[in-house]
Amino acid sequence: MNQAIQTMLAKYKCNDLYQYENALKEIIQEITLLGLWRAKFFEKAAFYGGSALRILYGQHRFSEDLDFSLLKKDASFSLRSFEKDIVNELRAYEFEVDISSKQKDINRKVESAFIKANTLIHLIKINVHLKTHKDANLKVKLEIDTDPPSFFSVESKQHFQPIPFSIKSYTLPCLFAGKLHALLCRERIKNIKGRDWYDFLWYISRDVPVDLTHLKERMVQSGHWRKDESFTLTKLKQLVIQKVNTVDLNLAKEDVINFIENPSDLDAWSQELFISAAERLKG
Repeated sequence: MNQAIQTMLAKYKCNDLYQYENALKEIIQEITLLGLWRAKFFEKAAFYGGSALRILYGQHRFSEDLDFSLLKKDASFSLRSFEKDIVNELRAYEFEVDISSKQKDINRKVESAFIKANTLIHLIKINVHLKTHKDANLKVKLEIDTDPPSFFSVESKQHFQPIPFSIKSYTLPCLFAGKLHALLCRERIKNIKGRDWYDFLWYISRDVPVDLTHLKERMVQSGHWRKDESFTLTKLKQLVIQKVNTVDLNLAKEDVINFIENPSDLDAWSQELFISAAERLKG
């Protein structure tokens, strides 16, 4: 495997197959971001979501997806125009990958693509001899919102692996707004997302304010708030506390435990903890 990849892999303390898979997927994500930067993708879009926290801010949770938002609405935008750049960049670092874009539903505002790399082949490349199914794949999903909600702010973040380059990202208050929208507005059947609650505590522990204007726009766009109704910090706290009181924290822990480096981080989880965190929200 390329020496730069060996250097990137060395920062992970991998002991089992799952940890090696997470590390390789995250390295694939970082190289994908580099390929997108070379292709001037960040002139049109910004990075956001859980992977942005992990890659740009060092959060201790793995994320399987790369999420982006266009800087302005463009229904004709297609990820297909960047597929070749992504594949070329990954192959330059000796990853053998395929990429495919999902056929966009005319009624959906999000376009998706999937990067796949055979797990066994890449374990052999990094000289790790662990058993896995010969057809097992490392998968990274890319999603881009082609109709972004208004009133967001972005900034350029410098990243240094595998080489120094720049990534346009939502600011932390806007990232927090996006996380709170997901936490409050997921469909009921998908409600138990421990990853949302883990990220929520991460923002609170770092005293990150919420961009309330952007959060309201997201909720209006998804049909969870009326445009003519004011959205205050007090109301947000009430909504989060209501959500806390409906969440099965045992199921939430099960969702997130395989994505974090220290499972003991979940020992303190309780309704009292999350209610106290909600009361610390600030705009």
